[in-house]
Amino acid sequence: MDINKIREDYPILQRQIEGRPLIYLDNAATSQTPRPVVEAIDKMYYHYKANVHRGVHTLSQEATDLVELTREKVRAFINAGSTQEVIFTRGTTEGINLVASSFGQMLENGDEIIVSVMEHHSNIVPWQLIGQRKRVTLRVVPINERGEIDMQAYEDLFSDNTRFVAVAHVSNVLGTVNPVKQMIEIAHRHGVPVLIDGAQAAPHVHVDVQDLDCDFYAFSSHKMYGPAGVGILYGKRYWLNQMPPYQGGGEMIGQVTFERTTFAELPFKFEAGTPDFVDIAAFGAAIDYIRSLGIDNIAAHEHELLTAAVDGLMGIEGMRLFGTSLNKSGVVSFLVNDISSYDMGLLLDKLGIAVRTGHHCAQPLMARYGVTGMVRASFAVYNTLDEVAAFVAATRRVADMLR
Repeated sequence: MDINKIREDYPILQRQIEGRPLIYLDNAATSQTPRPVVEAIDKMYYHYKANVHRGVHTLSQEATDLVELTREKVRAFINAGSTQEVIFTRGTTEGINLVASSFGQMLENGDEIIVSVMEHHSNIVPWQLIGQRKRVTLRVVPINERGEIDMQAYEDLFSDNTRFVAVAHVSNVLGTVNPVKQMIEIAHRHGVPVLIDGAQAAPHVHVDVQDLDCDFYAFSSHKMYGPAGVGILYGKRYWLNQMPPYQGGGEMIGQVTFERTTFAELPFKFEAGTPDFVDIAAFGAAIDYIRSLGIDNIAAHEHELLTAAVDGLMGIEGMRLFGTSLNKSGVVSFLVNDISSYDMGLLLDKLGIAVRTGHHCAQPLMARYGVTGMVRASFAVYNTLDEVAAFVAATRRVADMLR
């Protein structure tokens, strides 16, 4: 890949912060959006804006076709068996909440749900909310010091009361790529369905939901060079057909009377109300963009950046890296001596470098390592080795200033 050519798609990368070139290393939170995706948004607003699935007029039919084309692109991107298994949401968080709320209605008092200690709050709190209503208990899988799932402990957590497993494909803090296929196989041997939080995986690694055999898989557009406010929930038809609707309203109905309502077929059963059809269509352009670059090429480039960053940071006195698994995505989290993550991030910003600081919506993981926060740098296809070198040099400079 010609990274300099790719960078031309992102005008924001030409900005200066505090008089210095912007180095954007907060991609695990939100990636930047290339021109083809922004142009797709413009085109929808200027030429195709009409509500979808409801009108017989030309604009509505054209907008509907573009939304359903994106659904097919998503299906192919994750190798789902059918577009009926692809549900549009507002993001990974809503996808997980949909499953927790809807599948949760089938849980009973005393049931148990397995999660890991590295989960994002979005894969903890929805299950706790269900637990408050149904007295469902969370069972937590520990990790080792490298940030890897303790697989023996995971298998030992299964009991006659285990009803569900919800785990991240890739940790948003540690970058650890979890052995989710093996975890799914173990769960299925116990007859337990599995949801995978794929927010940090879908932009960076090849995802094949049929090969994984997961029951649910959730991810977000805004981490995949696409617009914010759009997400995907993949679900096996077997489970989606059993689950009650998450929300009620237009589009998700079959027939409505004051006595009873029947529901639409999949996937519309779970898509109440007017969708964000403009950004859904633009998400299709983002998928095209990723496919044009090649997900394996993106992964290889990001691994090169990660290796350079780790090698450089480890040369800084007092450096402590979190998440040292060999199977790791393009995320590096660290602290230097007793310098707070906030102070480090603030001073890096003064040098033009955008990183994330704090607990990263993973407070239980922070507690596991005995810290309140970390500095996180995360990479995307448009980052360069020169930027990594500048980031390492700036981190060393800040460390020396605050030592």
